[in-house]
Amino acid sequence: MRDRRVALVWTAFVVVALVSCALVLRRDDRLSDLHIYYGALSDLHAGRPLYEFRAANGGPFTYPPFAALVLGPITGVPEGVVQGIWLVATCAAVVAIAAAVGVALTTRRSRRPLVVAVAATVLMLSAPVQSNLRFGQVSVFIVLLALLDGMGLVPPRLRGVLVGVAAAIKLTPLLFVVYFLATGRYRDAARAVATFLACAGLAAVVLPGESWTYWTEAVRQTSRIGNLASLGNQSVHGMLLRVGVDEATLPLLWAALVALVCAAALLRARQLTVRGRPGHAAVLVGCATVAASPVSWTHHQVWPVLAAMLLIGASGVTQRAAGVGLLAAMVVSLGAVLGPVSTRPGVQFLFENARAIGVSLLCLVGFGGVAVAASRTSRRPAGRGWLRVGVTATVAVAFFAVQPLPAGADPTFKAYALDDVVNPRYFFVCRGPVECAAYDTGAPVTFGTRAEKTKVRVNGVVSPQVTRLEYYSAPGGAPRAIPLLDAYPGSRTFSFRSANMAQGRLVAYAADGQPIASYDEELAAALRTATR
Repeated sequence: MRDRRVALVWTAFVVVALVSCALVLRRDDRLSDLHIYYGALSDLHAGRPLYEFRAANGGPFTYPPFAALVLGPITGVPEGVVQGIWLVATCAAVVAIAAAVGVALTTRRSRRPLVVAVAATVLMLSAPVQSNLRFGQVSVFIVLLALLDGMGLVPPRLRGVLVGVAAAIKLTPLLFVVYFLATGRYRDAARAVATFLACAGLAAVVLPGESWTYWTEAVRQTSRIGNLASLGNQSVHGMLLRVGVDEATLPLLWAALVALVCAAALLRARQLTVRGRPGHAAVLVGCATVAASPVSWTHHQVWPVLAAMLLIGASGVTQRAAGVGLLAAMVVSLGAVLGPVSTRPGVQFLFENARAIGVSLLCLVGFGGVAVAASRTSRRPAGRGWLRVGVTATVAVAFFAVQPLPAGADPTFKAYALDDVVNPRYFFVCRGPVECAAYDTGAPVTFGTRAEKTKVRVNGVVSPQVTRLEYYSAPGGAPRAIPLLDAYPGSRTFSFRSANMAQGRLVAYAADGQPIASYDEELAAALRTATR
């Protein structure tokens, strides 16, 4: 019976993997990050600077020069072949990660095949793995190297080497060196540092110009990676940017929070290692890298999926409930799925930052490290345990429900310029002088809305008496200037997008600077109409 269940779960994994790969290959922008690697390395082989490369979508090569040495052979075959190999290798890495998780989840060898199959299927369904497939990312391979080394699943004389190689490709695994030191694995830490330096040194010999550029310039230019305030960046840094923390305060606050998160995670990881749970310890350190990194895109967030599965496999009701909640956040985008049911900006902020908040809490609590309540919970009736979990979750949501959206915490906001008028997605109310003139009702502002999955668009026209238009995304927040565009003779139009207009307010001003019209209830009503 067990063998049959294992076969069924592996069949589900294969089906999910095949469907996922097929959907990826049907996309016009398939494996876009792999395309960046391929293009940048092709330019490098042609004698052009590695870090000056820009793909058609504007993406640069952002990894250390050693990564270029590792990835260099991919340019020896057609890109289409590389894409197929990459997808297969990603699926294989998922299976290998699941096998390591199986070791951490159960000591009973008879149960391990089923646990590994379930873990692989859950991983394949998660947003981080799907993102790795879609973009053709290296993140899943970095996680595999660090996990195997962190758990000590490699021969003793090689322990630390995989972390050194992974860190030479992507810097975040360097936190595992601190973990090795904290747990008394001094030789492993030395091997990791030596391997990292050897890889960087090899790259410096082979690619001296690129190495100089990276270590003196590119490594500090985090803006090259993209808009760090966007919702995709589910790190502590990204969340602080969305909160709207002052630029002068941000570095110190971020450093303090990162130090707290990493210290708590490392202390708990040391305790877990002493208790014979190296898998939990390694995953916890990996989650700390996700929280602490300046940027943690979806494809970086494989670690929290592993943590969620380890929590679900725990013995306490609280930990299992936390695991289910974290796994739900890692499989679907709560901000997109639950956004329509939330009319409070604070709750929306909670949903949109659920992954960053969940990973940070995991590092601070550390698989029950603060509560130390797993054994005590297991002695109490399960019903009371679930009741406590329900009450805690309700209180947490209620707390966020009364919070306004923080000033500047609308990373999706964008006001469109004159060059954007030709795009019907942005300017949909009127397209041409006749339509705009007919749409002008004589009111200071006449507008329409269009709801999309993660944003709402507002487009309209203003009367001649309006000289300035501002949008407030939340009470007390700073206003956003909305350009008034002379796109067509006799009328002025505008367009912008926002995450949610539930607390939004649009204000029109006359030439003397006095407000002549304000729209808040109208915006909320338009939002309700647009989402039906």
